[in-house]
Amino acid sequence: MNQQLEDGELITRIARGDRLAMQVLFARHNLRVFRFVVRLVKDETVAEDMIGEVFLDVWRQAGRFEARSSVSTWLLSIARFKALSALRKRREDQLDEDMAGEIEDDADTPEVALQKGDKGAAIRACLARLTAEHREVVDLVYYHEKPLDEVATITGVPEATVKTRLFYARKKLSELLAAAGIDRGWP
Repeated sequence: MNQQLEDGELITRIARGDRLAMQVLFARHNLRVFRFVVRLVKDETVAEDMIGEVFLDVWRQAGRFEARSSVSTWLLSIARFKALSALRKRREDQLDEDMAGEIEDDADTPEVALQKGDKGAAIRACLARLTAEHREVVDLVYYHEKPLDEVATITGVPEATVKTRLFYARKKLSELLAAAGIDRGWP
C-alpha cells in the first residue's frame, strides 16, 4: 500500500473492509491517541485498553465518517468520549474515604521538583494543577497542535469557550510557574 495515502482515503478503504488500511491508520495514529488518552485517564493500562476500543469503533464506523473534520480530530474525539466515560465510571467505583486517606501521596511538590533541578518536572506539576478542562485545551493546542476550531470539535464546546479556557489556562499556568520560581525563559 502506498505510504502517501491520505487519512481520508484510508477511512474509505476501511469502510470497505480493508484490513491493511486499518493497520496503516493504526500505525500512523495510535501513539498520538494513546498519549492524549493517558493524559486524561492517568493510567497507562486503561489507556492501552481504550486505544483498542477507539480503533475498533473506527473499524465499525468508518462508513459513517463525514469528513467534517480531519481524521485525527475524529480519532481524538472518539478517544475523548471514551476517556470521559472511563473517568465517570472510575469515580463511581472509587475507594471509600477511609481507605483513600490511608494511601500515602509520595508525589513531589513543584518546589521539590525544582530543587532537584528538573524544570520539566516542575512544569508538568504546574500543568497538573490546572483544571481538567484547561489541561485538555492546553494539551490539544500545544502538544497536538490542533487549531481552535478542531479543539472545539473534539471537546464539544463552542470555539469561544475554547479561547476563554485557553486564556485562563495560560494565566493560571503563568501564576503557578512564577510561584514555583520558574521564569518564562530557558537558560
